[in-house]
Amino acid sequence: MTADNDPGRDSVSYSDAGVDIDAGNALVEAIKPLVKSTRRPGADAEIGGFGGLFDLAKVGYRDPVLVAATDGVGTKLKIAIETGILDTIGIDLVAMSVNDLVVQGAEPLFFLDYFATGKLDPAAGARIVGGVAEGCRQSGAALIGGETAEMPGMYAGKDFDLAGFAVGAVERDAILPRPDIGPGDRLLGLASSGVHSNGYSLVRKLVERSGLGYDAPAPFEPSSPLGKALLTPTRIYVKPLLKALRASKGIKALAHITGGGLTENLPRVLPAATAARIDLSRIAAPPVFGWLAQTGNVEEREMLRTFNCGIGMVIVTAAAETDAIAKLLRAEGETVIDLGVIEQRRDAAVVYDGKLGLKAN
Repeated sequence: MTADNDPGRDSVSYSDAGVDIDAGNALVEAIKPLVKSTRRPGADAEIGGFGGLFDLAKVGYRDPVLVAATDGVGTKLKIAIETGILDTIGIDLVAMSVNDLVVQGAEPLFFLDYFATGKLDPAAGARIVGGVAEGCRQSGAALIGGETAEMPGMYAGKDFDLAGFAVGAVERDAILPRPDIGPGDRLLGLASSGVHSNGYSLVRKLVERSGLGYDAPAPFEPSSPLGKALLTPTRIYVKPLLKALRASKGIKALAHITGGGLTENLPRVLPAATAARIDLSRIAAPPVFGWLAQTGNVEEREMLRTFNCGIGMVIVTAAAETDAIAKLLRAEGETVIDLGVIEQRRDAAVVYDGKLGLKAN
């Protein structure tokens, strides 16, 4: 049984429910040039279909294993929303997944994003996706698709959420970590660009405790507003590490230092019988970490299991190859720190010597 429309009642549209299809179409058109800028072999980086296509045969692998990773940005988004600084949060989104791919020896091939908001602003959406495209260019991944969801009632005001999904490939015989990690292998650290994208629930609590607004000069970087300084994007290590992996057989493992810090992430790539001995005095922690520690009277142990504390990636190397790997990575623009050594495990999986140099400026 069907019912005719009642001519005496107002017609209700999707727009009346808070969803603007035209705004969604406008965003797609605005980001098409950004998406095209991420083209690479295997993907023409066109969007608009029901799914993204990637031709693995064009990449040239012999015996590939696919590797997938997914992540978000966490409550760092809250600072981006409150400050209106939206251009770099997409870099963080890509970084969190592609850095997880490369630690398994994989080359990122493509990326898809999910952007959800209460009311779609095409201009703001284009700035966010522009950051995603920049992250893809930095990592060599093609942005082949995604989803934009306008969900009134789910998100308030200008709130939004981001999630990302990356797929990469690695030759079967090059998967990391290698099983031959043992005592005497060395540990190299690659410097982080700051807090990256972990620990921001604590960061925001400490900002509140400090009484500073996000528009105030950052105590640890007075030339920048606090909000902008805290939104420094996550460093993407993919291209330098892939170059090092292709140049040397001396890299045995990589560890992306995210939530949990060195304390929780290094054991994920080490054999059960081994431990990492790290000299903390060699780490020049960026001033933001000193400010956070001082503002909250945060203990060093808590800092080390919450933040990266200045080390965004750790490399386990064969001792004989360590110097050559460090030289290559420095030539690629990385700041490389000789952190310590792998030893036989006696108790903890990560053993610390010395103290972190936590200075606020």
